Amino acid sequence: MKTMNYNPSPLEQTFAQIIVDLKDTIQNQLSDSKITYARAELEIDNPSVFFTVEDSDGDQHQIVVRIIQRID
Repeated sequence: MKTMNYNPSPLEQTFAQIIVDLKDTIQNQLSDSKITYARAELEIDNPSVFFTVEDSDGDQHQIVVRIIQRID
C-alpha cells in the first residue's frame, strides 16, 4: 500500500499510541523513577509521546518521543 499522507501518517499515529499503551511496561524497567503522566499528540506532524517522570529525589522530568516515518 502506498502511503499518501505523511503529516501525520496512520502508521506514525499507531506507533505513538502503542508507546503510550506500553507505559506500564516501560515503568517496570525504570528502577529509580516513576512515570506520573503519559500522553500522545496524535494529530500533529510527527506525532509525539510525552512522559512526565519523577526521579528518586522527587524532581519532575519530561521525556518526549517523536515518531517520524520516512517517505517510501
